[in-house]
Amino acid sequence: MARAGHSPAAKAPGANQPFLYATYAPEQLREALRRMHLIRQFEEGAEQSYMRGLIHGTMHLSIGQEATAVGICLPLTEADQITSTHRGHGHSIAKGADVKRMFAEFFGKTTGYCGGRGGSMHIADVSVGNLGANGIVGGGIPIAVGAALTAQRLNTGKVVVSFFGDGANNEGAFHEALNMASIWKLPVVFVCENNGYGMSTSTARSTAVANIADRAAAYAMPGVIVDGNSVAAVTEASHAAVARARAGDGPTLIEAKTYRYRGHSKSDRNRYRTKEEIEDWMSNRDPIDRFEAELKEFGVIDDAGIAAIREAVRAEIEAGIAFAKDSPAPVAADLERNVYTEPA
Repeated sequence: MARAGHSPAAKAPGANQPFLYATYAPEQLREALRRMHLIRQFEEGAEQSYMRGLIHGTMHLSIGQEATAVGICLPLTEADQITSTHRGHGHSIAKGADVKRMFAEFFGKTTGYCGGRGGSMHIADVSVGNLGANGIVGGGIPIAVGAALTAQRLNTGKVVVSFFGDGANNEGAFHEALNMASIWKLPVVFVCENNGYGMSTSTARSTAVANIADRAAAYAMPGVIVDGNSVAAVTEASHAAVARARAGDGPTLIEAKTYRYRGHSKSDRNRYRTKEEIEDWMSNRDPIDRFEAELKEFGVIDDAGIAAIREAVRAEIEAGIAFAKDSPAPVAADLERNVYTEPA
């Protein structure tokens, strides 16, 4: 959202003006809304393409979690970096990915971010600081720590954000990475998107602590719990954590309480959640609806402006799908390109 190499200029919040609206310009907030719509419509387009047989293999959708991706990335510069997860489409778009190339990657085409070889779970774009999604649960956390160590040693001023789901907080890599980052005061922000379920198991059944952020105390770093469906709450927490990391004061663990509307993956029949639970989140806590209402309340946008954003995003998604369809498929002669192995 910010210009390359520049953080948004912070202003002291006014007496009656929340942090988000005192700190970020109206055009930045409208762009944040646009990216939220872009994430949702991208995932809906991907889902429809899958149902039509245009995409093969599974995918993990983050519909309902748009505020976390956009709010966390809002304070970042283009030079800052992220690592993502198997449910990482929203992170990629929030960090500036081109949806045409993302669709092409889904479709297995050569114009995709990874030449069609990575698919849904392995999109990366280092040119805008996206070090890549990861199909291994918790796999991106130690990568983020390594990138943060590089930033510290080379004094680049970069901050690294590691996104992961609630299931990853029970992996050994999570604990080792947080411990190392704290010992060395690395410029990294750990972001747990707690959508309540690790595949089909609730966090209440799989995690001993009531809040994943409580585990930050064991590693001498701040643990912050936020409403993951509130752009304002997520952005304020991210802004503070990024500033702390950039100042050399070390890492923060942010737990964003959110919810995914779809199943864990396309093969998930969603039998472990009630229809009433899903409907409650969709009807009463939808992040896009909430953000639009806030933006109208603070005079940042009106209904016509919202409609224009939705229509522009719809056209962008249609163009992206058309681009993917028309892009060339890989050829057998390139089978061994970009494949690395040790010689026998």
